[in-house]
Amino acid sequence: MAGIAEPSRESREPVAAIDPAVAKAYWKRTSNLMWTMLAIWVFASFIVHLFAPTLNAIHVLGFPLGFYMAAQGSLIIFVAQLFWFARKQNAIDEEFGVAEE
Repeated sequence: MAGIAEPSRESREPVAAIDPAVAKAYWKRTSNLMWTMLAIWVFASFIVHLFAPTLNAIHVLGFPLGFYMAAQGSLIIFVAQLFWFARKQNAIDEEFGVAEE
């Protein structure tokens, strides 16, 4: 495509070699974080909503809690989860020396 310059091979930095044991430990930490995030997502997406009729007995700011969790609570949890995930993954990357600069 015209106007888009492809980076030259000389400007690319070499990929650092990682010891297989370190790579396995890195993947274990990253995988555990991924499964934790998936569990939080399932809880906020499905489990909380299964109990919405029971939660509707509790009112927050004049709205039933089940409605509030469906309309706002899950979204707040998802956004907080994204920031938490980014911070934790960055910490894992720095610990294993593969963080971006």
